[in-house]
Amino acid sequence: MSGFLKQFTESYLAATGLVIVFMVVIGALFGQWLIPFDPDAQNIMLRLKPPLFSGPTGLHLLGTDALGRDIFSRLVIGARVSLLVGVASVVISGVVGVTFGLIAGYEEKYAGRFLMAVTDIQLAIPFLVLALAVAAVVGPSLWNIIAILGLTNWVQYARVVRSEVLALRRREYIQAAHTMGISVPMILIRHLLPNVMSTVIVISSLLVAKMILFESSLSFLGLGVPPQTPTWGTMIADGRNYVGNAWWVATFPGLSIFLTVIGINLIGDRLRDMLDPRLRQMEG
Repeated sequence: MSGFLKQFTESYLAATGLVIVFMVVIGALFGQWLIPFDPDAQNIMLRLKPPLFSGPTGLHLLGTDALGRDIFSRLVIGARVSLLVGVASVVISGVVGVTFGLIAGYEEKYAGRFLMAVTDIQLAIPFLVLALAVAAVVGPSLWNIIAILGLTNWVQYARVVRSEVLALRRREYIQAAHTMGISVPMILIRHLLPNVMSTVIVISSLLVAKMILFESSLSFLGLGVPPQTPTWGTMIADGRNYVGNAWWVATFPGLSIFLTVIGINLIGDRLRDMLDPRLRQMEG
């Protein structure tokens, strides 16, 4: 493990990404003990105060929004929502996509063709259109947005895993397992799944950043997490009308999204180079 970490941090970019993500994770896990103010506390007398404003209740490091709420406190709490949505939706996508990919790669005939047809249909529908339509029907909710993102972003897992399984199923140990009468589910779980996990980890690390962007986009449009929940997307939406005279309201949550996505992508790129450099060739 120490050798892997040493090799990972040989890249300054990856080390920088790791520091950024570590800070976001700390904020998400321990934010309620780190923030100086209640993120939902409103004070109209302190509305739209600039960064480093020292009010009667203390220092507002990043200023306040139109309702007098402390932006730093809301940013820290918003990190929890962004990471929860990113990780939970990727888990759902991974389970669905890997399952489809394993079955479609091993059972090339009817089951495989059916699952790949479902995959092609999913791929043909623009994600944002599908997500907006479903979100408009089911309404804004944290768990709804996790389910929507998770069930509409599994295609990459399915296609990549299927291509790897098609090659692995011809290996001698897979053929031997089949000859010995080992059931198909056991072959998939015990022999094929471990061999595709490095690829799955790489895809997951890169997909988390996309999920955070998608959640922020839907929240910005009012179709993501409920407005009363502090999220980076809703904070940008709240500040879009004050860009001219209170730039900090929308700028700091936007910067948080930018840095978090960059950090996760730097980690994902390094993992891809270390674990599965073939993915870079496939994407290129």
